[in-house]
Amino acid sequence: MRTTIFTFFLALVFFGAQGQRASKLTAPDPSKKIQVVEAACGECQFGMKGKSCDLAIKIDGKSYFVDGTSIDDHGDAHAKDGFCNKVRKAEVQGEVVNGRFQATYFKLLNEKKSRRLKK
Repeated sequence: MRTTIFTFFLALVFFGAQGQRASKLTAPDPSKKIQVVEAACGECQFGMKGKSCDLAIKIDGKSYFVDGTSIDDHGDAHAKDGFCNKVRKAEVQGEVVNGRFQATYFKLLNEKKSRRLKK
């Protein structure tokens, strides 16, 4: 009986780990330019109209919702340094299509690195 319970528990852990979502936007295309942009919750930080907290970026002062990655792929959006409470810097590749940014690469920068970029 113990072996059966242990095997069942082990199977649950294994299948649960398989269900974790890995970011598919981890490698930039070396032939395309990487942009450093502001990233945050479109509704909470950029004043965009929406139904819930969604990832958005600002390019040249204009805000765009992001497709290809989500707000939850980058930590807790409602944490002290989360997208709903703070505007962060990110490296991105992609293009604006029909008013939305189609990301092919998205990397959130740590705050020390983004401060150095401002200087």
